[in-house]
Amino acid sequence: MTYKLLFVCLGNICRSPTAENIMNHLIEQADLKSSISCDSAGTASYHVGNPPDFRMTAATLSKLGIELVGQARQFQASDLKDFDLILAMDTANYQDILALDPRGEYSDKVHLMCEYCTKYSTEDVPDPYYGGTEGFNYVIDLILDACGGLLETVKVRSHL
Repeated sequence: MTYKLLFVCLGNICRSPTAENIMNHLIEQADLKSSISCDSAGTASYHVGNPPDFRMTAATLSKLGIELVGQARQFQASDLKDFDLILAMDTANYQDILALDPRGEYSDKVHLMCEYCTKYSTEDVPDPYYGGTEGFNYVIDLILDACGGLLETVKVRSHL
């Protein structure tokens, strides 16, 4: 059975596709592609159908050699049921996701991405959309750190 991860930010063009692609890279390196799958979504519909932001793509390719692929989609209430773990990039996204689960039936599946950081001690992955190159690079560093910790957690939970 495949363990399904969903990364969520606001527009699904910067942070969450970066997390999805970095995590897919780490999963492939760990030879766990048949055991763990990833997707990403946004809480807002601003960019539905668009590819990842070109600045984020350029920064990730330059810094890690990982090309960002994917197409923005909006988070759906059904995602709460369909995924094993849902990772919100910031507190606002976290609250927006939980608002779609008024009975709290799936709240144990929803976590902040930075809970899995091992080197950084911050709560939120900041949105780099209106910033410069430094912001994109910082987001990549945070996400890479969190994805490493997340992979270890998933391996334990899934007995991989």
